[in-house]
Amino acid sequence: MKKQAKGIIALSAVLAALLGGGYAYMKLTPDDTDKGGSSSNLELLATTADGEGTVLVSDGDEGVVKKAAVTNKSGKMTALIKTAPTAEGESAVYTLEGYSDLDIDEAMVSTLANNGNGLTAKSVVARGCEDTSKYGFDDPHATVEITYESGKVVKFFLGDTAPSKESIYVMVDGSNDVYAVEPSNVASYTRELKDFIKTTVLAKPEDGSEPDVERVEIERSDMDTNILIEYDKDSEGAHSGGTSSSFKMITPTESYLTVEGSTTVITGMFGLNASEIYVLHCTEEDIKNAGLSEPFCRVSVECKDGSSHVLLLSEVFADNSGTKCCYGMLEGGNVIYIIPEGKAPWLSVQPIDIATRMLITSYVWNITDMTVSGGGEKAEFVIKPSDPENIPENPKSEDFKVTLNGSEFDSERYRKLYAFINSSNAEEFALGVPVPEGEPQATIKYYDSYRGKTETYDFYDDSVMRSLIVVDGESKYYCTKSFVSVLLDNIRRLESDEDFVTTW
Repeated sequence: MKKQAKGIIALSAVLAALLGGGYAYMKLTPDDTDKGGSSSNLELLATTADGEGTVLVSDGDEGVVKKAAVTNKSGKMTALIKTAPTAEGESAVYTLEGYSDLDIDEAMVSTLANNGNGLTAKSVVARGCEDTSKYGFDDPHATVEITYESGKVVKFFLGDTAPSKESIYVMVDGSNDVYAVEPSNVASYTRELKDFIKTTVLAKPEDGSEPDVERVEIERSDMDTNILIEYDKDSEGAHSGGTSSSFKMITPTESYLTVEGSTTVITGMFGLNASEIYVLHCTEEDIKNAGLSEPFCRVSVECKDGSSHVLLLSEVFADNSGTKCCYGMLEGGNVIYIIPEGKAPWLSVQPIDIATRMLITSYVWNITDMTVSGGGEKAEFVIKPSDPENIPENPKSEDFKVTLNGSEFDSERYRKLYAFINSSNAEEFALGVPVPEGEPQATIKYYDSYRGKTETYDFYDDSVMRSLIVVDGESKYYCTKSFVSVLLDNIRRLESDEDFVTTW
């Protein structure tokens, strides 16, 4: 015997002994109080365990539900059988009539058919009830009509929740008996239609792999220039460079990206979950009212397989609970979602948020020529493999020959100098800043043989605390001025045995 049934019987026995009638619980009706305030004429609402286990909706053990039509306070919906149960034991699959074009939560929809079929009572509340309005049946919370494959139709109604909150009143069409049922067994019949549609805005690849993104563009009303990110083909290969991300920012300035800062911006559209659905089968008026006909933010993603997706986002607003959200939808779609601000990084991301702070990111042994100058000093390095035909997969300093200004130089000492240069960090962008006239404080110029590209970094005095960095003739970043001072000091140490300074 189930614990719940045992509990009901035990409680019934106690009440029966005390009240002499077997009441499970009683309710004081409006007419039960006289002018003097005393109560009388207690009305029976439920007997002890009478009716427990009574099957209210059924077409026999083998009955298969063809459809379940539900009408509740939010509207109407109908679950239709999509795939019949199989002899191997696979259950029937159901869909929503008129909404098969959406991403239906089939597990949820199946409850509309399965939970009603075989619905059992916990107890009888009243037999042959003449005034069913007192249980909420004058305006039912839900009307459910289940049609079986055999053609049999059973309709039942959900009334009020019992005072104990542990049961819901149910009546079957054609009978005036009122029963109490377990709330969880009928909860889906009071839900809104949109609760049966998945809140995933864009699904991840079915095979579970990461989406193969080629290009991401973010257009936003508060930005003068779009953020454009593209896959960096130079990132392929074992010694592609020091940057962690395989993507580069192209506009508003060219920059390598950090994995931590850029991953959700690049691939976050896939698997994006909304907190709820705002409108199903939205109209042009719905889109306009949600601020998506002229969206605050537009995110375009292109994948290597040729597919593309565009996410439209409204300005941020606070919902009834104070949570910051926005409206969102896929361009060309017909569902408007409500998305928490924290799940939509495109609403506020700035270029500096995703750019790596590393200025020079080439892999040390990809560089074949490097010149470092400043303060009247100039160091020209040439780096070549000791055995060009047999370069190890993970090369070390001893696998290369280095010359400084034409003379042999310790390759490990060169590596340490480059490690210092490679650790340089940008503090902020300096986009649109005019390039100063005159000579820079210091210059780093190198050729990356893997990328087939020469890059030049000029450092100019900007203020007491910072220097302007000009990359290939264009102002790009600001850095701490002390880095430039230490760089000049390390150039002077090249011809000595002094260790390089690595902090600033």
